[in-house]
Amino acid sequence: MNGDERLTRAYELYEAAVFGGDTTATETGHHGLDSLEADLALARGRLLHADFLHRREEDPGELPAFERALDLYTRLGDTRGQGETLFWLGCFHQVVRDDAATARPLLQRSFDLASHDGDQLTMSYAIRHLGFADLEAGDRAGGREKLEESARIRRELGFLPGLAAAQLALAQLAYEEDRDEEAAALLEQARASAARSRAHGVLAWIDAARVRI
Repeated sequence: MNGDERLTRAYELYEAAVFGGDTTATETGHHGLDSLEADLALARGRLLHADFLHRREEDPGELPAFERALDLYTRLGDTRGQGETLFWLGCFHQVVRDDAATARPLLQRSFDLASHDGDQLTMSYAIRHLGFADLEAGDRAGGREKLEESARIRRELGFLPGLAAAQLALAQLAYEEDRDEEAAALLEQARASAARSRAHGVLAWIDAARVRI
């Protein structure tokens, strides 16, 4: 059900409980609204994270939004929702708080749950950020392997904006390791992927990287 359908269903279940005497209706209604609230909290947190990326100022509502979503998904037994939300919690601590020690186990748990549920998109995000954590810890081989795996998954999914971002990260890593020809080729691939998907934000990242590389 979409959000509107879940709200309509809650109204119907209220009437079934009050007027129809259905003693199980409210339990079903609460379950549906908890699911809707979890989706809304996750969506809110993602928007607040996008605001952070533009403004570089932490919004005090971002972390509570993700924590609320995780609590609800856990109570609902929704492991797919848990996996996605754990990624965003890990991303928050890694990107916003610069706290790799807190972020890494959240990202790893996200990857494990997403792998179990076959959620390849979340897998691609979690392993990408685990790769960044490896690089920050000085494990360049492990980091590169994880970034390459993220790119592979995104290519298979046809997720071109994400693929462009993955190719850009690999280009930057290649440049840092003095593999200049490979870096240039990866930048061209990233530009092509971003252009095909009209990912203008990623194109701006690529243009900025060209200046540095």
